[in-house]
Amino acid sequence: MDCIFCKIISRQIPAKIIQETSHSIAFLDAFPLTKGHTLIIPKNHHMKIQDMNPEENSDLFLLVHKVLSKVDKLTGSTLVAVHNGKDAGQEVPHVHVHLVPRTLGDSAGPIHNMFKTVKFSDSEIEEIYDKLK
Repeated sequence: MDCIFCKIISRQIPAKIIQETSHSIAFLDAFPLTKGHTLIIPKNHHMKIQDMNPEENSDLFLLVHKVLSKVDKLTGSTLVAVHNGKDAGQEVPHVHVHLVPRTLGDSAGPIHNMFKTVKFSDSEIEEIYDKLK
């Protein structure tokens, strides 16, 4: 497999590892958006969160919780982001959680700035609600 994250896990590519568990690993992003930008990934290769088994999922997000406390101390606010699939903006096809320290004026803005404003009708909202519940 030619996955850069799998190569980091197998130590074929060096990384600044912050913490590791039996199922997950946290390390500094090689191309950080801000100082302290960290990635947390499962050790087994999965493209999407829903492809992970419950044990891997719990382990990943427990490590996110632990490392987030450390990263958040850098600036006091941290963006937690997951691009779940290529169409969602996932650049590496391996589940990864970004922890990006944020500051006022860093130009990133809130999530609603990422998308064009769309207005949905009440019937469209009801249809989506029925599909999701």
